[in-house]
Amino acid sequence: MCFDSHARIPHQGVCFMIRAAVAHTVCALFALILLAAPARAELPEFTTLAESTGPAVVNIATVKTVNTSEQLKDFFQFHDRDGRFDDFFDQFERFFGDRFRGGERQERSLGSGFIISPDGFIATNNHVVEGADEVKVNLQFKGKEESYDATVVGRDQETDLAVLKIDTEHELPTLQWGDSDIMKIGQWVVAIGNPFGLDHSVTAGIISAKGRVIGSGPFDDFIQTDASINPGNSGGPLLNMQGEVIGINSAIVASGQGIGFAIPSNMARRVIAQIRTGKPMQRGWIGVTIQDVDENTAKALDMDEASGALISSVMEGEPAANAGMKTGDVIKAVNGKEVADASELLKAIAALKPGEKAELTVWRKGDTLNLTVTLGQRDAERIAGGLDNNQPGDQTAPAEAEAYGLTLQPVPDQMASQLGIAKNLGLLVTDVQDATPAMNAEIQPGDVILEVNQKPISTVDKFNAILDSEGKDKGVVLLLLNRQGRNLFRSMVVE
Repeated sequence: MCFDSHARIPHQGVCFMIRAAVAHTVCALFALILLAAPARAELPEFTTLAESTGPAVVNIATVKTVNTSEQLKDFFQFHDRDGRFDDFFDQFERFFGDRFRGGERQERSLGSGFIISPDGFIATNNHVVEGADEVKVNLQFKGKEESYDATVVGRDQETDLAVLKIDTEHELPTLQWGDSDIMKIGQWVVAIGNPFGLDHSVTAGIISAKGRVIGSGPFDDFIQTDASINPGNSGGPLLNMQGEVIGINSAIVASGQGIGFAIPSNMARRVIAQIRTGKPMQRGWIGVTIQDVDENTAKALDMDEASGALISSVMEGEPAANAGMKTGDVIKAVNGKEVADASELLKAIAALKPGEKAELTVWRKGDTLNLTVTLGQRDAERIAGGLDNNQPGDQTAPAEAEAYGLTLQPVPDQMASQLGIAKNLGLLVTDVQDATPAMNAEIQPGDVILEVNQKPISTVDKFNAILDSEGKDKGVVLLLLNRQGRNLFRSMVVE
């Protein structure tokens, strides 16, 4: 009830006017709040995208002949390195005889792919078709299912990509490439494929991460997505909201959900364009082994920041050696473009063609150099060689000594020959004590220390002298190790 402020009696007219004014004010404020509030985001609509892109996605069925006895032998060899099952294996073979030795069976598998040209070229994963005796492609054309025998035109094992070809009497629907570099974490993506043989399954999600390294090959640079990807999705497209291919679905985390990986389209597009010609993949090669530069390594090398690729060995007669590159150099840039780590260097060199010249910016003992390298041809089967140690070392007595958690001794002549190390060079690590600088530096028994701070060593006295002088001044030393014939660097803190 409303009251007059003087007479203290109700006035109905005044009360109505006040109520109307209050209501009007409340409505105005509510309208302002609605206008000021951000518009509520609606979930995207995938219907049109699925309808327009689905016909270009295919099912790939393969048949592979496998030798069951070889599979079993491989199993035993892998799981029985010590020969504990030899007797059982022999008895098994005697009992089953020829059936054990010569058994063969056909192994069938399913995957996905997508059409990249109207005349029947198809992109997929290498692991979908690798070793297959028969490859069939099933697709939907104008509402009808069609099946074709496919030919494997080209494969690239290092990026897990392959190109197939089918012959048809009509032009086929295709998918277009998108730009994977401009995609951002959190953007919507759609995966289409044949998980568990369920053809043309459509799933949606977002980009969870970019640049993932999962250990599948030397050029790992995966897009991670939570769009559902399962066995059978391999080789299928990952699409942006415009229906463009921004990735090729390739891997999953078997123990997780919502974690799938796709090869970025900008990498896949270049590889597929080359292997589509039927010629082997051409990649640049300089002939070095490399590793990342950590903080302690950068400190030992007097570098301002931990970046670039550290050269742990240079192969004799290869492009890097011919250009004057040395073990311990740090490659900072390729053709003026900085490389952050070993992985970036590998990709930058591999993106160039054999025969091209590359300008490498190199950090060497406090100086910056520019070296021009004429690239060779990368061969996936090459095995990195060891360092060519042709400088004689100091003579030393065959006595052990402990230093910074290490037990060291001269390298036996026979071991030096097996590792390709010059005689009288280096110190063999025979023991590493727990909770010591050496243990923290991941040095292992059996390693051979070749250099300390890029100085060749062969005596414990020289080893200790460098640690006591340069090591204590910087608080760290850089050790060049030979581990089972392969060179690598480790930085060790010196207190």
